[in-house]
Parts: sequence; structure tokens; C-alpha cells
Amino acid sequence: MVNTVSAASARRIALAAQGFARPRPAAVGKRQLNALIGRIGLLQLDSVNVFERSHYLPVFARLGAYDKAALDALTFARGGDYVEYWAHEAAVIPVETWPLLRWRMQHYRDKHVADLSAWAHANAPMIDWLKAELAEKGPMPASAIEHDANKRSGPWWGWSDVKIGLEVLFRWGELASAGRTRFERNYALPEQVLPASVLEKSVPRAEAQRELVRHAAVAHGIGTAGDFADYFRMGRADTVAAVQSLAEEGVLLPVSVEGWKQQAWLHRDARVPRRVEASALLSPFDPVVWDRKRAERLFGFHYRIEIYTPAPQRVFGYYSLPILLGEKVVGRIDLKNDRQAGVLRVQSAWHEEGVSPDIAGQVAPLVRAAAEWQGLTDVTVNDWGTLALPLAAELARV
Repeated sequence: MVNTVSAASARRIALAAQGFARPRPAAVGKRQLNALIGRIGLLQLDSVNVFERSHYLPVFARLGAYDKAALDALTFARGGDYVEYWAHEAAVIPVETWPLLRWRMQHYRDKHVADLSAWAHANAPMIDWLKAELAEKGPMPASAIEHDANKRSGPWWGWSDVKIGLEVLFRWGELASAGRTRFERNYALPEQVLPASVLEKSVPRAEAQRELVRHAAVAHGIGTAGDFADYFRMGRADTVAAVQSLAEEGVLLPVSVEGWKQQAWLHRDARVPRRVEASALLSPFDPVVWDRKRAERLFGFHYRIEIYTPAPQRVFGYYSLPILLGEKVVGRIDLKNDRQAGVLRVQSAWHEEGVSPDIAGQVAPLVRAAAEWQGLTDVTVNDWGTLALPLAAELARV
């Protein structure tokens, strides 16, 4: 018999799995940072810096104010416990996860080899030269490599052949990340930064995918096969096979979730709290909301990021952050960090349909805390959005 889980319970399970049912620590140090990354499995990277880079925000949402330099020292240390790869998009992952993605590295390599029009076919000498250069000089960013081909081929986003070659090798797993400098990735040969235990570990494809799905199920607590597939960007057929294997072992339990059309699965160790008292601003790339379909299914929250939408056509703003209060996503807020002026600018603020604007009283302290964490001394609110005026009034009191 398949048990039925209420929609409210599913939300609480999902939030608890992501660390939102735990009290925030009095202080945030290495132990708390390691525990958090271990729980959610990765931190997605993104270059947008209008408020703050995305990988810093899930930590702030769960643990509160912390020293970003401490996270940098932990995640971007050369030869440390973390490395970057294409997990859920570009992400920081524990080094132990790297071997579980070798099948993806091989997939990228096979795809390029089979495509005679691929850049790698016409640029084999460049690929060999780049590996030799890094072997001789050690880890370095693309900008530090001296080569006639290290020139942009177009506007600011146009990559040089050097950068393209480094990224191709990075995807193939023939290069690894060696930290970042001013957010620019440093590239290295894997043996220069990864421990021998990681380099020598060979995991069969099916076993690796099974372990990735297990990680995803732990991080989600409850979800569909599609939810688990999205966590590490896996194919559906591979994920379904892994889910079935985990179900046969009793790691995943089949359940029916109220309002969900798809078969759901509950991790056997998932917590089912009676209540969740979260209070956080979420990154657009936070695991709670990065899968837009799951966010809508869990929270009734229709969410689209509008970075690439022309300004006159934006509905909510350039970089709106979902607002999590309790166990519900109750609104969204577009923040801009005016570092030069020392001001956090609320470009727009909205409450969701059916949510009272009285939530401004709970959102104002979140905004103030975000400003303080960023070292900003003031907050201004633009008159755009259903929550803007109530929030401005509350901020005047905080």
C-alpha cells in the first residue's frame, strides 16, 4: 500500500531536507559551512553580482550572516576539500563527488569526438599546448596564459581560443578547477589539485548515477524522479533506473503526494517536522526554487528570472529573490547592492496573490539583515510592487 503525504507535509519535508528546519547557529565557522554543503550537496555558481553572487546566498539563507571570505577559503582553496564541475550547472562540489561525474566527462568527450565540426577537432594542437603549459607552469586562470590566440573573438562574452580550449578540457575532466581569483576560475591538471584517492577512484556509470540520485533524494527529502534527475542534470531513463534500484533497497519509499500527478518518492531518513519556521531570502539558484516546476508544485509559486527580459517587459524586476516565510514562499524582492553609495536598493517588492501585505513586518528585518551582512549602511525602496509601500513603512521603523 502506498502512503499518502499531504501537500503541507511535503513542503515541510523538502524544507527540512534543505536545512530550513534547524535553528541558526550562534556563530558560523568551518564546521557549519561544511555541514551545510554536505547536506545540500553543491553550491551553484553564477556570475550575476547585482546583489550578491549566487553561491553565497544559500548559506546566508540557512545560517544567517557569515564571513564570505571563510566560504571562499573553504571552497576555492587549491587542493582543498571542494572542486568545481558541471553538476547542476557550474557548481562547487565536494571532491568526493568528482569521480561520480566521470561518466559525464566521458559523455562530453565522446560527443566532441563524434562531431567532426566540433572546435576540438580543428584545434588539437591548442589542446595539447594548453595541457603542456599547465604542466610546466602550474594552475592559472585563462587571463594569465600568454598565447596569440588568447584574444576575445567578439564582444565581452566572446571567448578566445585559449578560454574555449580550457573549458573543453575542463568538461572532459582533463583539467580541474584550482580555486578562483576575483571570481575567475583557475585551471589545473587534475593531479595538481585532486588527491590520489579521488583520481584513482573508478565508479561504474550505473553505480555513480545511483549515488547521485541518492544524494538528490537526501537533499530533496521527497520528490519525483524528475526532481531527482534535475538536481544533477541527469537523463530521465538513467534516473528512473537508479530510483528503482534505491527503492528495491528500501532507501526510497513510494508515496502519493496530495495534488501531485506524478509518482513521488520519500527518502527513508527524511525528517517530517510538524512545522517549519523559516525566514529567508532565496537565490534564484537555490535548490529550493531552481527547478521552477517543482517550486510551483510545492509552493504554488510561479517563478521566472527576468535577467534576459527587456526592462520594459519585466513583471517583477531584474533579479527577484523569492521570500520564504514559515513553510511558504510569500513574495519576491528585487535587490541591488549599490556598493559605492553603501546602500541596498529595493528595486521592487511583491507579495504573492492571497498573501497579506502585513508580511512587510517580517520582511523588513530580513532586508536590514541582508544590508548589514553586505556592509551597507542604508536601505531605500523604489515604489514598484504590491509590497513596496508597506515595506518602506516598516523599514522606517526598523
